[in-house]
Amino acid sequence: MSVTAVAADQSLCAPLPVLGRDVTVPLVTGGEVSYAALDYAASAPALQRVWDDVAAYAPYYGSVHRGAGYLSQLSTDLFENSRVTVAEFLDCREGDQVVFTRSTTDSLNLLAAALPADCEVFVFETEHHASLLPWQDARVTYLNAPRTPAEAVATLERALADRDPSASSRLRSKGHPNRPALVCVTGASNVTGELWPVKELAAAAHAHGARIVLDAAQLAPHHPVSVKELDVDWVAFSGHKLYAPFGSGVLAGRADWLQDAEPYLAGGGASKKVARRADGGVDVEWHTTAARHEAGSPNVIGVYSIASACKALTEAGFDQFVAREQRLIATVREGLAEVPEVRVLSLFGDDAPRVGVISFVVEGWNSSHFAAALSAEYGIGVRDGLFCAHPLVRTLLGSDPQTQGECGAPEAAPGEKSLNAIRVSFGAGTPDEHVERFVRAVKELVRDGAQWKYRTEDGRCVPDRG
Repeated sequence: MSVTAVAADQSLCAPLPVLGRDVTVPLVTGGEVSYAALDYAASAPALQRVWDDVAAYAPYYGSVHRGAGYLSQLSTDLFENSRVTVAEFLDCREGDQVVFTRSTTDSLNLLAAALPADCEVFVFETEHHASLLPWQDARVTYLNAPRTPAEAVATLERALADRDPSASSRLRSKGHPNRPALVCVTGASNVTGELWPVKELAAAAHAHGARIVLDAAQLAPHHPVSVKELDVDWVAFSGHKLYAPFGSGVLAGRADWLQDAEPYLAGGGASKKVARRADGGVDVEWHTTAARHEAGSPNVIGVYSIASACKALTEAGFDQFVAREQRLIATVREGLAEVPEVRVLSLFGDDAPRVGVISFVVEGWNSSHFAAALSAEYGIGVRDGLFCAHPLVRTLLGSDPQTQGECGAPEAAPGEKSLNAIRVSFGAGTPDEHVERFVRAVKELVRDGAQWKYRTEDGRCVPDRG
């Protein structure tokens, strides 16, 4: 193999540098170990590149859109250029708007507030709560969990075809289009990691006169997302899952519903002109650009961190770290398959394409207890519970009871079976050793049991140090 080929092969195997990669944590059994952060699906560590870019900008921090001074002008340019960077990262269409929000949850609540009157919303019960719950004020149809991608498309097509045909007929007879409708779907499950057939769902939505919004919170950190290619109307994601801290998110897509809606927040920045009326009231002319829904002083550092992460991922090349992540996924799945007591949760089956998010249960263990032992005895951080996707996890777990053990699940009500799972998630910054340690730890805990005693404290399973 040539030197060039060796270098390319090494780059394929190297994780992107992230903050926290050198942090050590104490073990209850004694000593310290480097912390294995395997909870990327909740919040991914910040890329070192993002942190360095933010640190370089920090001395020049200034007000955005409001100042004549040099730092204000620089910060405004940085903010607006970040909007361009995100639009390029998402491969947006001409005329699409990029609105900066606080998170995916905030983005989808913004879109929910912008729905046209009498809009119908269709959402699968498998969604994360961020995309399941914002539509409470609309007419919502919740679709049952599909067991194949094809079933997901067929389920949506049936629901859209069946929507209030009499009302649609009356509207058409009066020269109006069909009742507005919106489909909300995830790109990758935050529970199983499985990829959803977004392009096919978008085609089904559009064939029935509906629009579609893509929750890309778990997809964008792992795969390129093209608004044009997927043909979605909007896409939402969070910076903190894209290796960018500081609490910012994105809603990008068609401008018309956003322009027609009342501002998400009323205040400075959203208003273009404000004047007193003779009767003592106030007239307001709102912006029609993305600023309409960005009232208040914007989180310029959060926005810049998202743009920096978009650039870093694009420049590193999705192909390289997607290939590496698939290798890590195989390591985890093959390792768990060697433990008969482990059941991996899945909607679409073993062969479904997926990102680095895997949930499972262990026979004989309560999941909270197992996760606590991974942390305290191996320095491995995972997630346990229902992952803010309660209907989906309960569907996947069915009625299987979990052993109560020394710690119970905080979600379990009195008399209710303890239902919770363990989720391991990783990405571009995960070292091989963290994944290998996790697989080894699962095997040892199942074979030998925990080395320490645990108890429930404030709803969490913790080592008993008494």
